[in-house]
Amino acid sequence: MKTWIEVRDLTHFFGQKKVLNQISFQIKKGSVTGLLGPSGAGKTTLISILTGQLVPAAGTVRISGRCAAGIMMDCFGLYERLSVWDNLKIYADLYRVSAGKIKELLVKTGLEAEKKTPVGRLSKGMRNRVSFCRALLKDVDILFLDEPASGLDPAAAGKIHELILKEKQAGTTIFLTTHNMHEAEALCDEVMLLNAGEIVEQGGPGEICMKYNTENRIEVTLKGGVTEMVQNNGEGARRLSEWMKEERVLRIHSTEPDLEDVFLAVTGRRLMEK
Repeated sequence: MKTWIEVRDLTHFFGQKKVLNQISFQIKKGSVTGLLGPSGAGKTTLISILTGQLVPAAGTVRISGRCAAGIMMDCFGLYERLSVWDNLKIYADLYRVSAGKIKELLVKTGLEAEKKTPVGRLSKGMRNRVSFCRALLKDVDILFLDEPASGLDPAAAGKIHELILKEKQAGTTIFLTTHNMHEAEALCDEVMLLNAGEIVEQGGPGEICMKYNTENRIEVTLKGGVTEMVQNNGEGARRLSEWMKEERVLRIHSTEPDLEDVFLAVTGRRLMEK
């Protein structure tokens, strides 16, 4: 898979505080890459550098060829008194995009019925969808999404996730920041765990979780509500086989850690920490 963006030794300060410390990674074309970390870890700073809004103190960002980018950053660039249509029309005119593109995006995001509604009257989930439309007005190669589903209820977040996966299927490369491990596991091909400005772990979500599966145990729920923990070895297999022969097994669950557990093990902090 072709490398679309390569970042090397990226460092940045706000005053005397170092907010990014020698960050290095690659973004592969056609993939969803997630930057996962708690509030204050440096996620928004990094995405601001990647999108040209900030100049780093040190390090390099190399972009292959002419890469057209779209940006979605928490209702960034939306005018609350203007309607959904008028908000998008402003940027469509700037980008020299036809009104037909706006109509297409409103249908795609389920906002067609709200096109005359002022943005200030929309729910946060709908505002996020308007921001998503704005990011896609141009035909983009890469889409930068900063906490796209933050603060949304599960239904609204699910709608945003559907839109992201559709863009991936269309061949768009996506860089996503989030503090939600479920979002990262559902959407990302690769994730980077960011803590205090440093990448402490990176790889596929499943690969990272298996790497930290030190207990290697299986949780078995038996009839009667009794829960047993067995090692994933020959003795554990023997006990499980006996319970199955006796038709006592209700549920079997492996106990590998999730990204939240991994982050806590590596950093001593939780992803949802404020």
